[in-house]
Amino acid sequence: MDSIGNRFIMTTLYIYPCKATVNYEKQASAQRELLVGSLLRRTSRAVRMPDLPVSERQGVWPQWLASAVAALVIGQVCLGTHIVLNEVVSLVISRQLLSVFCSQLPQLEDVTAKQIALFTLEKVQARVISFEEQVSDIRQHLADIYEREGAWKEAANILVGIPMETGQRQYKPEYKLETYLKIARLYLEDADPVQAEAYINRASLLQTDSQNQELQIHYKACYARVLDFRRKFIEAAVRYNELSYKSLVAEDERITALKNALICTVLASAGQQRSRMYLDRIIRSSELEEFAALLQPHQKAVTADGSTILDRAVIEHNLLSASKLYNNISFPELGSLLDIPPAKAEKIASQMITESRMNGYIDQIDSIVHFECRETLPTWDRQIQGVCFQVNNIIEKITATEPDWMLKTMEAQLTQA
Repeated sequence: MDSIGNRFIMTTLYIYPCKATVNYEKQASAQRELLVGSLLRRTSRAVRMPDLPVSERQGVWPQWLASAVAALVIGQVCLGTHIVLNEVVSLVISRQLLSVFCSQLPQLEDVTAKQIALFTLEKVQARVISFEEQVSDIRQHLADIYEREGAWKEAANILVGIPMETGQRQYKPEYKLETYLKIARLYLEDADPVQAEAYINRASLLQTDSQNQELQIHYKACYARVLDFRRKFIEAAVRYNELSYKSLVAEDERITALKNALICTVLASAGQQRSRMYLDRIIRSSELEEFAALLQPHQKAVTADGSTILDRAVIEHNLLSASKLYNNISFPELGSLLDIPPAKAEKIASQMITESRMNGYIDQIDSIVHFECRETLPTWDRQIQGVCFQVNNIIEKITATEPDWMLKTMEAQLTQA
């Protein structure tokens, strides 16, 4: 067996130099093609020799492949892979040898492993259904290489090629969840929140089936980042805040999560939750310089009116704070208070009133905005009324579903009274 393996290596080195190329067939000479054909025939006979036990027949190829990979000879491995995937070789043997190849791939340098992996994926494409497990392993390793190189989009696209929903192989839920989360994280690194959200949505369907706490934390962290990128800052702040309480998360990561929660809270549109945190205090632009340095690139985006997300959030916050201090104020004075033109102050105030984020009305004739303060007692009464209405709806639904049980319960309560 050793002599067969050695002759195979020497023949491969001769017909396929170390400086290999993926499309070697197009560049090979007629003589080289004849040698490859001869090698295929001899190799086919070697792995199907009837006078050898099965264990020895299957041992010929793994010995050669392991030695070729260990030697870091790209040409040998690419040619060997081409032969292994040829239809002449038995599918059972091809799968076994490709599995050996996959196990040796992480031992290579990234540059070498990437060339071999890309070559193998190209050659196996026509029979990918027959080698799903091996192709998945190759794509996972190739994605790790791209990630180490900082090629986030390429790494994500490689993982997307794993047929987890359309293939014949049954993937475990945790494997699918981990892969979807990794794809989402890579798209986020590439600043593509749309694609990231698509795979987070797929992961959300699987995360309830997983008991792996580490994956659950990865899901929460990734989902928080997606919300952050999509400018849903209040929801993102809530997610980040939840992560800061997780004991499984490292201390420095918990602090980072808490910092992100605070940043998202500041960037969120003005409203009850945000105002409570900042006590309705007016924030001056001079106080924002140090805070602005903490923002990530996507948080420094410019909105449609030409202001940054931070500027817009602070203007809305200060306008809501002003509504607590003034009964009414003219647009020129409001613009001076907010450090913006009067027309812009009117537009923002109008939008906040329309969206029910601020109580008041605008007198455009006199160019004055009037603020309305909610009285505590009427608001409390409306809240109690809303709770009673919801409880009554629940009782009606229970009565419609289980009338006998409801009748017995009511009678029991009347007897006790």
